[in-house]
Amino acid sequence: MKIAIANDVAMAAEALRRVVASTAEHQVLWIARTGAEAVRMCAENRPDLILMDLNMPELDGVEATRKIMEQSPCAILVVTGRPQDNVNQVFRALGAGALDVTATPVLQGQPGGDAELLAKIRTMDKLIRHSGGSQAMAPRTSLAGSAPAPVADNADTPVPVTSLLAIGASTGGPVAVSKMLAGWVPPRGCAVVVVQHIDEHFANNFARWLGEQLDMPVRTADEGDELAAGVVLIAKSNDHLTLDQNYRLRYDANPKDYAYRPSVDVFFRCVAQHWKGVAVGVLLTGMGRDGAEGLLAMRRAGHMTIAQDQASSAVYGMPRAAAELDAAQMILPLTRIGPVLRSTLGSRAP
Repeated sequence: MKIAIANDVAMAAEALRRVVASTAEHQVLWIARTGAEAVRMCAENRPDLILMDLNMPELDGVEATRKIMEQSPCAILVVTGRPQDNVNQVFRALGAGALDVTATPVLQGQPGGDAELLAKIRTMDKLIRHSGGSQAMAPRTSLAGSAPAPVADNADTPVPVTSLLAIGASTGGPVAVSKMLAGWVPPRGCAVVVVQHIDEHFANNFARWLGEQLDMPVRTADEGDELAAGVVLIAKSNDHLTLDQNYRLRYDANPKDYAYRPSVDVFFRCVAQHWKGVAVGVLLTGMGRDGAEGLLAMRRAGHMTIAQDQASSAVYGMPRAAAELDAAQMILPLTRIGPVLRSTLGSRAP
């Protein structure tokens, strides 16, 4: 791959250059010292992948990512010092179209930083090839009927899970999930599971950040967890989240050759195979094709399926694949998906 580096710290930029140069299959195309310079250089000489810092002069990494995805879209990996200390900024960058995040090796303060970055780059390479190249990333149906009245929440006792909302997302997904679920509290008996392509080391931060945006509890799913009514459960491992016949959540390393980890396809297929109650599958913005075949399996199993439309997607890859397979009963802008969920699943007061 042709890899670009956007970082204003000379020591960090050199460390990244050396990591890329240590491989035979990748080359450094250019190095930008400001966000504005990265936008300009990307337009003039588009790379396959940009290693983007968050804190830069002129334009920070979030705005540089946004402008690049609007003007000269390509794959972007956020590489910044201590991303766990910049959670809001990280998720703004992911919402603007960055694929993933990792720590800058020279600032990581622990061994293995170079290997972790190279592993990320290898994953980016697979995603780019599976989606038809980095330049393949490009930035309607309605449901009639009024929403049911909110259900009063007058008991704190656990209730059986009778309905399931399964959400899959990748590039731009954290912000899309937040906007889709904002202001909605599912009715008693409804569980929500999110499979988001994100590094396992950052999954807990994602859960905490999403919990701050929503009117319902959010936590990561542990091995063997049961579905929890009224709770958003987040896949937290690079292994695939599955749902077994007893409605317990498990993690499985297989299939090992999947570039998308955790895989939306794997979880959606489990829902299609095992879930007997009401279910809705939603496939949001993302690069590649993960989730499309799983969404089709859910539709064939009789569940409602929705895909985000092109205009509101940060990257119209996964939803487009679902549309091409006729996997989605409805293709909706992000702002319309939430009302459909209220209409279909109901709601209750926060």
